[in-house]
Amino acid sequence: MTLRDITDRITKAEAAAGRTPGAVSLIAVSKVQPNARVEAVLQEGQRIFGENKVQEAESKRAQVTVPVRWHLVGHLQRNKAKNAAKFDLVHSLDSERLAVALNDAAGEAQRVLEVLVQVNVSGEGTKSGFALHELPTVAERLHACGNLRVRGVMTMAPFDADESALRAVFRGARDARSQLQGAGFRAEWLSMGMSGDYEVAIEEGATHVRLGTVLFGSRT
Repeated sequence: MTLRDITDRITKAEAAAGRTPGAVSLIAVSKVQPNARVEAVLQEGQRIFGENKVQEAESKRAQVTVPVRWHLVGHLQRNKAKNAAKFDLVHSLDSERLAVALNDAAGEAQRVLEVLVQVNVSGEGTKSGFALHELPTVAERLHACGNLRVRGVMTMAPFDADESALRAVFRGARDARSQLQGAGFRAEWLSMGMSGDYEVAIEEGATHVRLGTVLFGSRT
């Protein structure tokens, strides 16, 4: 599927949900994709890319000659926080200790780092992220991290979820965002929806969808 095909489907999903055209940002998740595929999507006009690992992102960034926004969408180890502070947005703030490490790294880089709080709505043991009931305490700790700007929430639905379960997870992410907003954060963004469920996510309020396979094809 071409980038144009996908953006057309995003536009239709926005319209079906009564949302403003252009409300949703597409993040091209280029992890483990060869540079030729990344370059092809760049040529089609894509300018936001998501990577799981900081090392791979650095390798690709060195070869890109046009302005691109790089998002870190994968699980991040604290010892990689310094490298992660170079990203435009970190989607996977999933622990208080990582928040401290990112805050320190951003301070050293003399910048404010934009982050999303990862929530594990489904409670799956294989997924990282805070439970909804943990957010009041998390929010209190984040207020002490002056070098981080909390822009919203990220979540992942179970891969085999039916539509009802998907919507429940995405509604849970909206609740998480509301909790952060109630705690004083702007937190306007919702990063949710992947190749198999992004249209449902858009109906449920996603502002960012993370698409890999549907855009690049199967990973090699």
